[in-house]
Amino acid sequence: MIPAATLFDPVPIKAVGAELRAARFEPNPSVVRKGVCVLLNGQTEFIEKYFEVIDELRARGFAVATMDWRGQGGSARLLADDHRKSFIGDFHEYDQDLETLLNWIVTPMLKPGEKPVALAHSMGAHNLLRALAQNPARFAWAALNAPMMAISLRGQREFIVRAVIAFEVWRGNRAGWVWGMEGRDPHQVNFSTQLVTSDPQRFERTQMFLRENPDLRLAGATWGWLAAALASMKWLRGQAEKITTPLLIVGAGKDRICLTPAARAFAARAPHADYVEIAQAGHEILMEKNVIRAKFWAAFDGFVSRH
Repeated sequence: MIPAATLFDPVPIKAVGAELRAARFEPNPSVVRKGVCVLLNGQTEFIEKYFEVIDELRARGFAVATMDWRGQGGSARLLADDHRKSFIGDFHEYDQDLETLLNWIVTPMLKPGEKPVALAHSMGAHNLLRALAQNPARFAWAALNAPMMAISLRGQREFIVRAVIAFEVWRGNRAGWVWGMEGRDPHQVNFSTQLVTSDPQRFERTQMFLRENPDLRLAGATWGWLAAALASMKWLRGQAEKITTPLLIVGAGKDRICLTPAARAFAARAPHADYVEIAQAGHEILMEKNVIRAKFWAAFDGFVSRH
């Protein structure tokens, strides 16, 4: 199989308010085609980080469609003063990104009568669930990896955090760094200070790519992004019963970014959700050590075989 890194040919697509970078990959021709999988990455991530995952999906018979969300990766950045800032006005903008990917890239890849499936991580899983709450029949099924249902506030009380956010937004500082987030620039983070994986090799692989392609990197959140994220999470937690799509929700037992109990509770309320928790996994389950990733893929393959 020719690796995804060799086949990568980015495609520009135009969403409302932003140009996005997308890509498509055909399945391994030596296996039976299973359909089209929409791969959605998390906040700060980019297509190239998922080449390994793309090839694992292709080896399973899936064509893959993916993109960089607006404001990150190779898509249009939203703040002119510092491209490292993560910013969004409202999560409805991410809804437009996903709709654009489906219309421009995914639909032409589908066979008549076929629905896409999805594999999504963190913020990508959150945005996918937003779409499923509004149209559960859009996807045949979806696998969600450490979905962003609630985020760690680093030991701070939520009412204090919300009060600070409201003040910063009120004073017109939506584009300002959340305190400490500028220091999350990937060029300043090393394996001992990162929060997402126990695998030093996969962590270094991403770091090396960002050293070679510094324009793809994103640091931390702005007050505007954080305000929009908290509002969207609050809304989404109330939508579980509306999502009738078959779901596989995989939680990370050692997640220090998203709160695993919130994902577990959401799965318990969704009508057709299977829940698996990998006790040893950090937030980026698919960037973890092989023994942890194998547990994810075993759950994924079992889910796929049932659907």
